[in-house]
Amino acid sequence: MSSVVSKPSVIEPKDIDKLNIKYRSLSIENRVLELYKDFNMHDVMLTSSFAATSALLLKLFSDHKKDQIIHFIDTGFHFKETLIYKEYLTQLYDLKVKSVTAEDWKHEFTITDETWSKDPDLCCSINKVDPLSELKKQHTVWVSGLMSWQSDHRSSLNIFEERSGILKFYPLLDVTREERDAFIHDHHLPFHPLISKGYYSIGCTHCTSPGKGREGRWNNNPKTECGLHL
Repeated sequence: MSSVVSKPSVIEPKDIDKLNIKYRSLSIENRVLELYKDFNMHDVMLTSSFAATSALLLKLFSDHKKDQIIHFIDTGFHFKETLIYKEYLTQLYDLKVKSVTAEDWKHEFTITDETWSKDPDLCCSINKVDPLSELKKQHTVWVSGLMSWQSDHRSSLNIFEERSGILKFYPLLDVTREERDAFIHDHHLPFHPLISKGYYSIGCTHCTSPGKGREGRWNNNPKTECGLHL
């Protein structure tokens, strides 16, 4: 696929196969460059949680497509360190960041109801999944920084996948933990401040504890994903 794609109504499996074959052999830098040869920038949706090692993906897009908007899903329950990190990276890489939030009344319900303690899936749905629903309808490709070693679910993904009517693109999917750390070291990327306190996967304050990998997320609960990438 070499021409710019403009919001196809149906994403054909054969086209996704071609994309995976094409992108699999590319470096992460070239994957980002090639994305904008195959798709219009305005059809690309890039999201970031500004957590843990988000700087890697954001640095790539800052270097190769600075005008790309980064959508930050503001759940209203982020650590203050996450918000500080977000502002720091925004200034450092001159990012164009837009916050995505739940409707006020829905978010207020999760506060008064303490939904995270009773039904964390519902809380994630209200504060993360639902706010992106309308935004997804406006785009063809959704870029995310998932890596296969982060969880069993993520190890089953491909670089391009059709999910609920949108094409998911994971340019970092096959980056190993060692390659990630080397990139961060070589490019002097800043880590999230909570990593030094033992947090390796960082979400909302109520549902995040110190722990390696994703073991600190939704502690003592079988839940391993917020629902955005299922």
